[in-house]
Amino acid sequence: MRLNTIKPAAGAKREHLRVGRGASAGQGKTCGRGVKGQRARKGGYHKTGFEGGQMPLQRRLPKTGFRSAIKATRAELTLGDLMRVSEPVVTLQTLIDASLVPAQTELVKIILSGSVSKAYTIKGAGIGATKGAKAAIESAGGRFEV
Repeated sequence: MRLNTIKPAAGAKREHLRVGRGASAGQGKTCGRGVKGQRARKGGYHKTGFEGGQMPLQRRLPKTGFRSAIKATRAELTLGDLMRVSEPVVTLQTLIDASLVPAQTELVKIILSGSVSKAYTIKGAGIGATKGAKAAIESAGGRFEV
């Protein structure tokens, strides 16, 4: 094989359709634009979603909900989930490595749900806890380090 012998796959390239070249060419007279109207004209242009002055669909339908961009970087962790970490020192990276929080997580909050029996040392600025969760971790012999 040489560079001068390479060809595109069969059917990958199609010949450009030449419109307005007579009836025998298949796209003569109106050239596939139909009859009359804005779309048949040479400079006929309208914005996407324009319906000829009628209220467009995207404005007729009700708008609901809100998707926070911050939500993807925040996560909650229960005490029951925390028990699945085998290491005694818990950082944001150990939680990501244990697949307890998504990889793009920046802030984690530990909430009081379940129980904790191991003594964990929670390290790093990216991990917080509710009052109840903090009390449960400290009563199990754990501590928080910033």
